[in-house]
Amino acid sequence: MLFAWQVKVKQPLPDIIMKNNILLSAFSGLLLWIGWPPTSYTTLLLFIGLVPMLLMMENVIQSDAINKGKKIFRITFLGFFIWNFLSIYWVYNSLKIIGAVVAIPIALIPYSLGPLLMSTACWLYYRLRLTTNRSLSLAALVCLWIGYEYLHQSWDLSFPWMTLGNGFAVSHQIVQWYEYTGVYGGTVWIWLVNILVFLIYISLREQQPNAQRIKLITILTVSIVLPLTLSLYRYNTYQEKRNPSNIVVVQPNIDPYEKGGIIPVATQINSMINLSDSIGQTNTEFFLWPETAISEVVDEDNFRTSPYFNQIQHFLAKFKNGNVITGAETSKRYNTDATPSANPIPGTNQYYDAFNAAVNIENSAELQFYHKSRLVPGAESLPFGAALAFLKPVFAHLGGATGSYGSQKEPSVFYSQSGIGAAPVICYESIWGGYVAQYVKKGAQFIAIITNDGWWENTTGKDQHLEYAKLRAIETRRWVCRSANTGISAFINQRGDIVQHSAWWVKTALKQDINLNSDITFYVYYGDYIPKAASLIALLCVAWVIFKMRKAHSV
Repeated sequence: MLFAWQVKVKQPLPDIIMKNNILLSAFSGLLLWIGWPPTSYTTLLLFIGLVPMLLMMENVIQSDAINKGKKIFRITFLGFFIWNFLSIYWVYNSLKIIGAVVAIPIALIPYSLGPLLMSTACWLYYRLRLTTNRSLSLAALVCLWIGYEYLHQSWDLSFPWMTLGNGFAVSHQIVQWYEYTGVYGGTVWIWLVNILVFLIYISLREQQPNAQRIKLITILTVSIVLPLTLSLYRYNTYQEKRNPSNIVVVQPNIDPYEKGGIIPVATQINSMINLSDSIGQTNTEFFLWPETAISEVVDEDNFRTSPYFNQIQHFLAKFKNGNVITGAETSKRYNTDATPSANPIPGTNQYYDAFNAAVNIENSAELQFYHKSRLVPGAESLPFGAALAFLKPVFAHLGGATGSYGSQKEPSVFYSQSGIGAAPVICYESIWGGYVAQYVKKGAQFIAIITNDGWWENTTGKDQHLEYAKLRAIETRRWVCRSANTGISAFINQRGDIVQHSAWWVKTALKQDINLNSDITFYVYYGDYIPKAASLIALLCVAWVIFKMRKAHSV
């Protein structure tokens, strides 16, 4: 007995704390994952998912451990890595075609980069706790977190898939106020509730006065009930203005791993024409075909002489106001290196850009092009291209698939002959609420998402991508019409309800009378004002931490 007691007391206290804190961090990661889309009925776990992480940081801060900042960084990284890895495990599927040796380290970037930024926000929170009180530091933590999220949608390594506010996508009825805040309002809501639950627990642990605890419980109750009530009221009373337009979305179900060189492009187009024709009506105004439906590169200046253009024009002859919005691989030539992404054409003085593009084709010679702007880092764009331009020959040697696409800076709206404005959103771009809002501000009356989620195969990636589209509908109060090569294609109304959808991995087409909308929401008008304001505060916090650290070292 005495020996056992001696062993127990001789075990270093920091080791005991560390073991418990690792469990807390891992538990936090698991709670966030279980509450994350596309899991149903568990969304409310997001309201407590960060509490174990906050408790872990408090344990470390209150302990006698050394190097507390490093411990917080390492332990929070574990929990955030678990959350990210389990939620976006499917990223590896889209890369495995290039081989495991290359795919595994590339896949580790989205698995690890987000958690690294999240842990940095937590480390900065710890540094602020050294010079400010707990309440101010927690408020700063929310701004630091939103600052990370905004950075992660703005820089060359952008991947805003795990923005906290996206977590409510499966429960869109409770976030109808995204039309005012965008998804960052959801991030604030999640953090606010988690912090209040944490503070209530701390008040019990520290035996604070009952009045303080009652005050926190009251604020917590209001913080949950008020947004829920307002949202459900808005959801149940929202009425769309009647302004119908008939739209067809096509799902050709062409395996992206096999289409190149196996199925001729003309055959693929004929398949999409037959699907479109099978349900098209005389009043159908848009046929949506998926991303890279025209998978052979076509020169934009000579697009009208392409046999594929003639195929589509012939099909449209029976639809007076018909338009085909299709994904396409296109290129454009220049006499100079007019863009940073331009590549020299061997043996000439010319340059060219390759684009992942959307094209609007109508019953005339008029063509409208949109070049995908939000490119997938590594797969479609070379991050920090100016600094890493010397790697271009390496990617060219590998086939030119990586870092080779050009883009355009701002979205552009496709207009039909009858004046309807459509937002051509290509795949990954649908994750950016602020970017999609710019289409609407420029006149888009509905959102046309064209995508190819077949690279991810039958994983939760395709389901998350569909669910996130519901948030774009709420933010902009626009119908979303979604054409996905292998699924899931869908129609989503202005409240975020999926009105109609296809099954996964089937060849089909869907049609729907949608309501066009020209009204502008508060969020569309003001954009990402929440993350911009929070990022400014976050920068001031970083400057304060740097100042205090330098001052401490100079003493």
